[in-house]
Amino acid sequence: MDLAAFKQSLTKAAPPDGLTPALQALWWDAKGDWNAAHHCVDSEEGRDAARIHAYLHRKEGDAANAGYWYGAAGVLPFQGSLDLEWKELAEERLKS
Repeated sequence: MDLAAFKQSLTKAAPPDGLTPALQALWWDAKGDWNAAHHCVDSEEGRDAARIHAYLHRKEGDAANAGYWYGAAGVLPFQGSLDLEWKELAEERLKS
C-alpha cells in the first residue's frame, strides 16, 4: 500500500486489514480520533510504537511527554509541522 491508497482508505469506517499498530494509530489520527490512535500504540513496545507515541503526544500539546517518547524512540524531536511529521511517519511505515 502506498500513501495515496492509505489516505483513500480513510473514507472507510475501519482501517484496512493487515496494518501494523503504528499504521493503525496514524490511520485513526488522520480520522480525528486521537484516543483510538493512542490506544493502538499504548500497550505496544519498541521504537516504532514509541515514535508514534511521541507524535501523538506532540499533537496533544504535551511537549514533556512527547520528549520522553522521542527519547524512547531514539530520535530527536521533530521540528516540522504536525502534518509533515504524520506524512513522513506514514510513508516510512508503508515502505517497510
